[in-house]
Amino acid sequence: MVSTVQNTDVKQKDADRAVVIAVTSRAVFECGADDDDDDEGVYEVGMALPLLQALQRVNERLLEDNPAEALLFDVVLITTDSRQQQQSSRIISSTRHYGLEVSRFCFSSEEDFIESLLKNNLQLFLTTDGDMASQASQKGVLSVLLDQQTASCSSEQLRVLFCGDAVIQPDTGPTPASRQAAQSFSAQLGEMRRRFSVFNSPLSIVMMTSRGGRESCCAALRALRSRGISVDEAYCLAGAPRGPIISVLRPHFLLSDGFLEE
Repeated sequence: MVSTVQNTDVKQKDADRAVVIAVTSRAVFECGADDDDDDEGVYEVGMALPLLQALQRVNERLLEDNPAEALLFDVVLITTDSRQQQQSSRIISSTRHYGLEVSRFCFSSEEDFIESLLKNNLQLFLTTDGDMASQASQKGVLSVLLDQQTASCSSEQLRVLFCGDAVIQPDTGPTPASRQAAQSFSAQLGEMRRRFSVFNSPLSIVMMTSRGGRESCCAALRALRSRGISVDEAYCLAGAPRGPIISVLRPHFLLSDGFLEE
């Protein structure tokens, strides 16, 4: 069973133009065993807080430039944790306490969470649970697995990292639906980035190729440009490990064209 609660504190986005992103509540809030059983108080923040703040910053800047802008991030909070569901008002009050612009709260069982994703017509699903990310991806939902590094990312600029190897080798994705979802989201992201100038943008798109040399990197850049995506930075690792550069870049998440990060 899926239950959805609209957040009346937030102005609802244009359903035809908004970029809907679903985030699990366990990524946003810490639910410890010593939490009270009632709904009073607020949860401690989880690793995804800077990510949500960065999404909001992009929205704020878009609306500053154009108050009628409809191409905005629309955040949905998904809760499958039975303990947190029993404290639903605590989740809502925690969201308000930290000033998070969440449009809707979805409560479902772990068995029905896919239904909650599909009902909200989302473009991206973010979670810290590998099984949930895998299940969603198999259903054609673009899914990204967050890790602890997300907690140290900037809250002022959203940084998205593209895997250039996947861009020029799209046939390795799990399903055509996943690839289509990734390309659709990427195009929306590119359109959003074009709303800002080269400098002082609240949204930064970075591309990295792990394999091949300069030709592979250039091919990936051309492929992204053909989708209307211009990158702010590009890195060609030519076989070098990507961990060190990722730790420096500190992206909020990595997009690998519809399949999970290894």
